[in-house]
Amino acid sequence: MTAPVFRRILLKLSGEALMGAGSHGIDPDVLERSAQDVRALIEAGVQVALVIGGGNIFRGAALSLRGMDRVTGDQMGMLATVMNALAMQDALERLGVSVRVMSAIKINQICEDYIRRRAMRHLDKGRVVIFAAGTGNPFFTTDSAASLRAIEVGADLLIKATKVDGIYSADPMVNPNATFYPRISYDQALRESLQVMDTTAIVLCRDHGMPLRVMNINEAGALLRLVRGEDIGSLVVSGN
Repeated sequence: MTAPVFRRILLKLSGEALMGAGSHGIDPDVLERSAQDVRALIEAGVQVALVIGGGNIFRGAALSLRGMDRVTGDQMGMLATVMNALAMQDALERLGVSVRVMSAIKINQICEDYIRRRAMRHLDKGRVVIFAAGTGNPFFTTDSAASLRAIEVGADLLIKATKVDGIYSADPMVNPNATFYPRISYDQALRESLQVMDTTAIVLCRDHGMPLRVMNINEAGALLRLVRGEDIGSLVVSGN
């Protein structure tokens, strides 16, 4: 078997990815499949950190447009990410994978507080670390949290798992003539407003030289092939 080319990765999963074909909540089949993909990475010798969004349960930004206080909405969204993190922890543990959930807000009766050095020790010991509650601050998305945590723990690659197979010039679900970008720069993503991640997340990655790979989470075995060096999805890097 081909050895992995990455020692440590951070995988960003959207909350919506856990819905499957549903309109909200968590699809048990999608959760189990995602957990199996993560276990395959651990078995291949890759250290894995996860950030999971909360959009399948609650979207604070959307409700703020209907009058809810934005800070309150974002705090509720943080709690939604904790729920998803606990669900993924349970799914992984049922597969025999050692997991730690670390929260950016203090709820240590449920999970650990986020401490960078402790997180890195967990990773070194082969445990999956799930970072919950975003950055712990309102007005920052889980994309920004994923970029921040990837940089903090020294990940070799940030992977954003989506429902499409990479980055396009427009939404391929809406515009079938959209151009696929196998490789672009962070500056191009910002300049063309490609909605790869939010602006803060992209700038963080650009300024700290963190490569980003965007891929389809629903493609069977794609994550394992990616960490073994296959050119899957779209790569975003500094420069041209």
